[in-house]
Amino acid sequence: MVEYFSLFVRSIFIDNMIFAYFLGMCSYLAVSKNVKTAVGLGAAVIFVLTVTVPVNYLLDNYLLKSGALSWLGPEYATIDLSFLSFIMFIAVVASMVQLVEMIVEKFAPALYGSLGIFLPLIAVNCAILGGSLFMQQKDFPNVGMAATYGLGSGIGWFLAILAIAAIREKITYSNVPAPLRGLGITFIITGLMAIGFMSFMGIKI
Repeated sequence: MVEYFSLFVRSIFIDNMIFAYFLGMCSYLAVSKNVKTAVGLGAAVIFVLTVTVPVNYLLDNYLLKSGALSWLGPEYATIDLSFLSFIMFIAVVASMVQLVEMIVEKFAPALYGSLGIFLPLIAVNCAILGGSLFMQQKDFPNVGMAATYGLGSGIGWFLAILAIAAIREKITYSNVPAPLRGLGITFIITGLMAIGFMSFMGIKI
């Protein structure tokens, strides 16, 4: 249980997709102008990461890795389909994003309209694919750890976009120097927030 909790906290604060790896910056910058749309996109990212990381873990360990097909019989133990990892991971991500898009369009048409093109673009959000590739690199011992990592990574991305959206709403009423208005001050704030999140690196659970 401690291992799961440690991984969960680490994936939110220390290995944060935005502040540690700067993955998913395009959506982070484009959809963070107000809190409502940031919450909608962040929730979608949490769902997609929580589902795709464990699904891709199962695909990787029982289909793609060298020797993963040994459960079919000893004659399949030498088959290596790892060269298909990228295309299989992307196919799973695209399927989940399509599901999210249909759900949001059905139950929250106003949010669907405000998110616009950025909702289907979750499929090419590098934070989503990055979650599956990091999962592959970390070589988790079971699917539960992979799901925990996916959930934590999604929540970390959600917190990042929610925080910057709240700050950008307030900064509208601030006297920002003309050369820094818009993306300039947003990048500076993101850098400062990343430094703040680095303070969690010293925590041991």
